[in-house]
Amino acid sequence: MRSFIEKWTQFKFSRFLVSGAFNTAATYLIYLVLLRIFSYQVSYSIAYALGIILAYVLNRIYVFKSHRGLASAFMMPVVYAVQYGMGMVVIYLWVDVLLLSAKVAPLIAVAVTIPITYLLSRLAFATKSDGEQDSR
Repeated sequence: MRSFIEKWTQFKFSRFLVSGAFNTAATYLIYLVLLRIFSYQVSYSIAYALGIILAYVLNRIYVFKSHRGLASAFMMPVVYAVQYGMGMVVIYLWVDVLLLSAKVAPLIAVAVTIPITYLLSRLAFATKSDGEQDSR
C-alpha cells in the first residue's frame, strides 16, 4: 500500500488533489472556529483568504515544487478569483436553473472547477525547467 501511495503522489495532479483536500479541511475547520466569534460572512472571508495563502504554500512546496517568483504570488489570487467566479456560476445553475439541492451545490462546484484550478495553478508555478515534467 505504501508503494502505491508513493507512486501515486509522484504526479502533480495527485499531489494537487491531496493538498486541495487538506486545504479544504483546514479552512473549513478555521471557518467553524471563526463562526463562534464572527458572522458567517466575515468567517468565510477570513477562512477563504487563509486558504489562498495555504494553497500558495502547498502548491509551491508540495504540489509543483517550484515557483516563478513574484509571478506565482500574484497569480494565486487570480486563480482563486477565477475559481470563485466559476463556482458561483455552477452553484447558480445547479440551484436556480436545474432546481437541485443547494446543500450539494458547493461540492459540485468544487468538482467542476478542480481541472481549471489545477491548470491555472500549474501555469502560476511551472518554471521553464519543468518542461515535459508538467504532467507529472
